[in-house]
Amino acid sequence: MALEIEDKFDVQEDFALPDLGGVPGCARVAEPLSHRLTAVYFDTPDLRLAARGVTLRRRRGGDDEGWHLKLPKAAGAREEITRPLTRSAKTVPAELASLVLAYTRGAPLAPVAQLETRRSIALLLGPEDTPLVEVADDRVKGTVLGDEPVVRRWREVEAEIKEGDAEILKKVGKRLRKAGAAPSASGSKLARVLGDRLPAPRPATRPEPGSVGEVVVGYLRAQVAALAAQDPRVRLAGEDAVHQARVACRRLRSALKAFKRIVVETESVQEELKWLGEVLGEARDLEVMRARFAGRLDALDPRLVTDEARRRLGDDLLAREHDAYDRIRAALSGERYFALLDALDALAADPPLTAAAGRDAAKALPKIVDSNWRRVVDAYDAAGRAEEGEERETAMHEVRKAAKRARYTAEAAGMSGPAKRAKQVQTVLGRHQDGVVAQDTLLEEAARAREAGEDTFTYGVLAGVESVEAARAHEEFPAVWASVTG
Repeated sequence: MALEIEDKFDVQEDFALPDLGGVPGCARVAEPLSHRLTAVYFDTPDLRLAARGVTLRRRRGGDDEGWHLKLPKAAGAREEITRPLTRSAKTVPAELASLVLAYTRGAPLAPVAQLETRRSIALLLGPEDTPLVEVADDRVKGTVLGDEPVVRRWREVEAEIKEGDAEILKKVGKRLRKAGAAPSASGSKLARVLGDRLPAPRPATRPEPGSVGEVVVGYLRAQVAALAAQDPRVRLAGEDAVHQARVACRRLRSALKAFKRIVVETESVQEELKWLGEVLGEARDLEVMRARFAGRLDALDPRLVTDEARRRLGDDLLAREHDAYDRIRAALSGERYFALLDALDALAADPPLTAAAGRDAAKALPKIVDSNWRRVVDAYDAAGRAEEGEERETAMHEVRKAAKRARYTAEAAGMSGPAKRAKQVQTVLGRHQDGVVAQDTLLEEAARAREAGEDTFTYGVLAGVESVEAARAHEEFPAVWASVTG
């Protein structure tokens, strides 16, 4: 994936591109280049991609011809995925079709529009001819495909960062606006050509300003959007993507549990979020464990590490991780997942709120946050009464889960102090849990190695290291607890 950071402007047909050579930071402007581009856009019959701000096109011409998938804008930038042209002009490559399944929900993709563009490019260069910003002056003929094609023509200018920064892009935009350009009224060329055929945004409930409902619904909508944004990155096994997707699932579940008197009738959604979290969890846990063992092995005296152990704890775990990703992709391509996304969209748009949602957030939210913290205290009290050994381990695991929920609840309420307190508890107990899980994994891998006739000494050394780490976290916890409850 590549980030695309650009500004778009509407201009009149007689617009004159200003001299950009004097933009501060620009050494010179390269000789203009001209291209003729033909792009065919693909979408579902009811335009599900366009409704979500996603564009999928096959473009010929220019120096970047090929398949282009642009995902919704976030933090001022759009993620773009490109692939080479394929032989078929009417069939979307399977990989790209899979990356938009969170939006299409399995509906077929077909050509919906064609854009023919005459493009003139001005490239602003910095010292040593470093490309800073590309300014594209486009004259566009757009055709809505169908039984009765509709043609629209217009002119627009795009300024896109290459190796420059946001500051020089801002300066270019100022120069363009001074010459008569206006910020684009349309998010994309496709949206402009589709016009009134573009589906209207789904009506959304607007809770009372300053109410608990406003805070909770805003948080839920943010997490639903975060989950959708990670979907294509998870399918590509992008760095940290599966972790971020699982965190979004956990935050949604925690919020729905914590605010069950604000938003009701969400039990089935909670169960499905739990299922999705478990689907994502296998690959994430293997990913974390593989990195953990790599660090442990690198820290050991090389004489204590066998080649077979390094392979099993590296390449073999990686192979299992790849298998887990295959299972994730299968799950994310199934009807159960699509049904969950539909349910989340409905929940975000029109959540079933109770009368309590209208209460003053400043008064009600601290009480809810305190109630969730009391769950942590009660869980720790119960752990203190549990028998040493497995019963105590299970009870402390419940303390960690309660702390995680308390943390997410405080974050949803915008209360950083209680969130930090809960995170401290979660972190130290998480270190203990990670050490315990690592020991279990090492026992499993050692058993496989033993069956293969391999030396298992390295696994014993690592198990000892993990045992010490788990014990250290266990010993540190009382002091941490005293610091957050004192």
